Amino acid sequence: MMMMFFHGGYCEIVLFNTWKVTSVGSLIGSMIGIFIMAALYEGLKYYREYLFWRTYNALQYRSVSMPPEKGVVSEDNRIVHMVGEVIHKQPPTMFSLMHGFQTFLHVVQIVLSYFLMLIFMTYNIWLCLAVVVGAATGYFLFGWKKSVIVDVTEHCH
Repeated sequence: MMMMFFHGGYCEIVLFNTWKVTSVGSLIGSMIGIFIMAALYEGLKYYREYLFWRTYNALQYRSVSMPPEKGVVSEDNRIVHMVGEVIHKQPPTMFSLMHGFQTFLHVVQIVLSYFLMLIFMTYNIWLCLAVVVGAATGYFLFGWKKSVIVDVTEHCH
C-alpha cells in the first residue's frame, strides 16, 4: 500500500515494479542513481539552451535595405533570405537535423522531469532528498552558465 504522506524507511517501489528498495544498501544505491538523474536533468536543460543559443548566435546581423525581390545573392553566390535586418545564410527549418536533435532532447527532458516528479511522489523523505540535492547540485554545476532569466520551457517545477 502506497503511503500518501512523507515517511522514512527503505521499503519502496520506485517507478517500476522491478525497482524495489528492500534494504538500506538498495536505498542508498537508489538515492545515488536519483541524485545523478536530477543533476543530469539540470545539465540537459542547460545543454538545450546552449544549443538554441549557438544556433541563433550564428545569424548575421547587419543593416540592410529591403530589395524588391525576396532573396539576394551574397558575396559567395549563395542565396540569402532577408528578414528585416537579420540575414540567414542557412534558414532554420522544421526538418533540419538540429531541430530533430532538439526535439529528441526535449522528449528526454520531459521523461526525466516526470520520472523525478513520480519519484518525489513516493513521499519517501530519502528519495525526495535525493531529488532535491541532485537538482541543486546540477543547477550549481550548470546553472551559472545560464543566459536566460526566465525559462519558459521549464517542466514540473
